[in-house]
This record gives sequence, C-alpha cells and structure tokens, in this order.
Amino acid sequence: MNDSPGCPLIDVAATYMPRLSEMTSAPGLAAAVDQHAAAVRDALIPAQRGSGGRIVRRDELADYVLGFTDWLAGVDWAEPAGHDFATLRLTAVCWLIREHDLLEA
Repeated sequence: MNDSPGCPLIDVAATYMPRLSEMTSAPGLAAAVDQHAAAVRDALIPAQRGSGGRIVRRDELADYVLGFTDWLAGVDWAEPAGHDFATLRLTAVCWLIREHDLLEA
C-alpha cells in the first residue's frame, strides 16, 4: 500500500510526521497526541476483538484517514499555526503509522 497512488497515509505522513519531533520538548503535546492515538486505535480495534496485540492495520487506518480528511474538507478546515483537534488527530495518525511500520514494504 505504501506505493499505491493516492494512499492517504503517505500524504498525512508527509505533512504531519515532522510534528512528532515537537513531542520531545512538549510533554503536554506528547500526552495529547497519545490520547488521540488511543482514540483512533480504539475506533479501529473494538474492545470485543480482544486486548492482546492491539495491532493497527494499514487498510483500516487508511480508511479512517480518508473519512477524517473528507470531513475536514467538508467543514473547510484550514491547518492552524498551532495545534487544534485535527492537527493533534493527524499527528496521532502519524505516530500510529510510525509505531506499526505502516509505510514499510
């Protein structure tokens, strides 16, 4: 999927992955991104599927990103200079991409 044209994870990673470096010097930001990552993971992996090995699948995260970015486009969202709900959520998606090696071949 990482070489698929139009893969939403590639675009999100290219734009928001650099924001992960900000987490090392901002504990509050790190906590917020962690909470958003947990919320995304919980949306993708319902509790009834078991708590062991909570693995985020590439295709499920890509579908989530498509839905989320479609919603952002629908509300005419523009990326702010700081961090709002959407930037935190997209940064959290990047954290999940990195932690689960979702752009690896």
